[in-house]
Amino acid sequence: MTVLEIEADTGLRVMAINILGKFLGNRDNNIRYVALNTLNKVVSMDTSAVQRHRNIILDCLRDGDISIRRRALELSYALINEQNVRVLIRELLAFLEVADDEFKLGMTTQISLAAEKFAPNKRWHIDTVLRVLKLAGNFVREEILSAFIRLVAHTPELQAYTASKLYTALQADISQESLTLAAMWVIGEYSDILLEGGLVDEDHPKQISDKDVVDLILSTLDSPYSNYLIRQFALASLTKISARHTASQLQQDRVAELLAKYTASPELELQQRAVEFASLFTLGPIREGVLERMPPPELKATVMGVVSESKPVGSTKVGKDVDLLGDDTLTTSGPAANGQAAAAAQNNQDLLAEIFGSSSTSSAPMTSTPAPASSKSTVDDILGLFGSTPAPSAPAPAPATSLFSQTTAASPPLSNISQATPISVPPQPPAPRLTAYTACDKNELQITLTPQTSAAKPGMVMILAKFQVSGSNVVTNMNFQAAVPKSQQLQMLPMSNTTINPGVLETQQMRVIAPVGSNIRLRLRVSFTIAGQAVQDQIDFSGFPPGLTSGT
Repeated sequence: MTVLEIEADTGLRVMAINILGKFLGNRDNNIRYVALNTLNKVVSMDTSAVQRHRNIILDCLRDGDISIRRRALELSYALINEQNVRVLIRELLAFLEVADDEFKLGMTTQISLAAEKFAPNKRWHIDTVLRVLKLAGNFVREEILSAFIRLVAHTPELQAYTASKLYTALQADISQESLTLAAMWVIGEYSDILLEGGLVDEDHPKQISDKDVVDLILSTLDSPYSNYLIRQFALASLTKISARHTASQLQQDRVAELLAKYTASPELELQQRAVEFASLFTLGPIREGVLERMPPPELKATVMGVVSESKPVGSTKVGKDVDLLGDDTLTTSGPAANGQAAAAAQNNQDLLAEIFGSSSTSSAPMTSTPAPASSKSTVDDILGLFGSTPAPSAPAPAPATSLFSQTTAASPPLSNISQATPISVPPQPPAPRLTAYTACDKNELQITLTPQTSAAKPGMVMILAKFQVSGSNVVTNMNFQAAVPKSQQLQMLPMSNTTINPGVLETQQMRVIAPVGSNIRLRLRVSFTIAGQAVQDQIDFSGFPPGLTSGT
């Protein structure tokens, strides 16, 4: 590692990497593990030198030792770029087909992110995600599924192709949840295109009827793999299909009968949807307007809000907490990984709802004290999102609550106005002063971290990261990554702007949940471009005062 850290002599670094590459051919598993582990640490220093050993690294994916397979997999992610994306993704998909379940959640995420970043064309991108859905559809994150649907909605020239491929895939396998959900959405939205174009075949197109499409969705709805979420998607898909001009009256009647059946469903959400959809059948032309194609959602880069993956995609992709702190302290065990996969497959809920506290499930036990309702201004409502509580007029101040939830302050009971009894209000104690701690101040970039705690929620720390340029150059392509030890949990919101202009302050919100009394330790990685130069740096930050997680 000493040789590799010497920036002045690239020849020595290449020689050291070549020696590590030779170690990968050794029969001793310990030597190969050490070589892979070291290459993982130096791949960001000289990616091209590590690329020369790509084939033997891929061979390690077939090794019998699970620890070697894991290290080789992480290293493969870091090697992906525009030139080798086809080869590496093909190898990773081949490994995904036989991989242990504990690998699949991370693999589907990383393969999809790599396809999004380096895809040579949109058809290849769609084919790659389709392959992922078919191989490991029960281990796909909701963000990846949403990104795929956005891609299809913004690619009208491939909508018939995608709908045809999903129809064929669903016919062959209805056991993969994410594949089923994607097929339901795409077929429901573009059923008229599917029926007009038929199934795409290399030899000749094959025509299908509206009855075939409805039969397929009904068979999925009645299958043992159908769950609550799939049933919701199926009802919406059938209702959409019935409103298209390609649907016959017979199939519309079949859909209406099904909706009538679900109006008495014991599942409240299904019952509500069925009642609403059934009522649309009585509205005639209005139904077609309500059920017409959705406008394409905003096309944006996939952002993984909960940091939990083990390696970045490519040498410049935003990393995750396991990557930053190392596999030894943060790698999830097999049962835990399977639990995460099951949660991802069965609990596809809105990420923003989870972050803002409206999710029905919680990643860590937290107690909340309900605040009494009071009237407040719109400005206070907005500031509530950022933890700024309006000044209470009650004798005792309301406890501060979560950074990601709105707060209210109690108003004092009004006395009898006719008695005109004066109300004595004790002096309002000054709000605690928030202290900013400098995490980085070099390369013309200054980063400060401002923690905020709540006595009502010990163990939870809200952190506001502020980014400012100290010079006259503009910072672009700003990537800010953070990680915490395994005993702690981290959630991040996207950065306000990845371009930082001189004199402009950009921010990013974070929330850390840690054992009460423990110290907050962060490993930060920043990468950006300034004055035409790419800069990457890693900082170990432990500058917060002790006892921060005690809520004091």
